[in-house]
Amino acid sequence: MKYLCLVCYDEKTLDAMPKEEFEPFSEAHVALDEELRRNGNSIVAEALQPVSTAVTVRVRNGKLSTTDGPFAETKEQLGGIYLIEARDLNDAIQIAAKIPAAGLGSIEVRPVWDLRRHEPRVGRE
Repeated sequence: MKYLCLVCYDEKTLDAMPKEEFEPFSEAHVALDEELRRNGNSIVAEALQPVSTAVTVRVRNGKLSTTDGPFAETKEQLGGIYLIEARDLNDAIQIAAKIPAAGLGSIEVRPVWDLRRHEPRVGRE
């Protein structure tokens, strides 16, 4: 089953990290992705540019509007994603716990809803 791991942390903490701490932190994420790929768990892993580069898109009553910045005011920002393959939720949680950014913020783990299968979404049976 596919799970999306949303990597969330306070960008200010990352921005304040000295280069000699940031580089090993970043390299640890790359190493984890390589390990997950070898194990058959990684589908994709990507880091995101800073939240200042975000644009939020909404369509209301057929009208498009855009807003600079993230979709919500929050202490933590979405900083990256891991799309993984796991046996079940417990396996996905164990994989998410290995993501180095879990030590700075949080990792939201969510099952992926396969739109092509036309099966009910969890909570919509």
